[in-house]
Amino acid sequence: MIVVNAVLETTISNISKIKSAVKEMEIETLKEVGCQDYVFCVELSNPNIIRIIEKWDKMEDLEAHFRTPHMLKFQSILEENPIDKTTAYFYEAREITPAGLDMEAFE
Repeated sequence: MIVVNAVLETTISNISKIKSAVKEMEIETLKEVGCQDYVFCVELSNPNIIRIIEKWDKMEDLEAHFRTPHMLKFQSILEENPIDKTTAYFYEAREITPAGLDMEAFE
């Protein structure tokens, strides 16, 4: 599994302007082959920060995502509403359960 944790630093005004594009990205990306999870969120303690959390079956699925029409459209919208700083981390991971944690409590 590939996990992505991206941070976009911008303004509240820009976040407001890209909100509908973000919604479209979430909806369309979740339809893609290999996408397990894809979500944007604004930090409660810093409303100028957007986090993007993604889970993909494999790297090839993520790479294909970068070439989709909705990603290209989203990138053009970001060019109109510039992000001050972007940081992205990519991890190859496997899901684990911490010892002693009752996962049924989270269902």
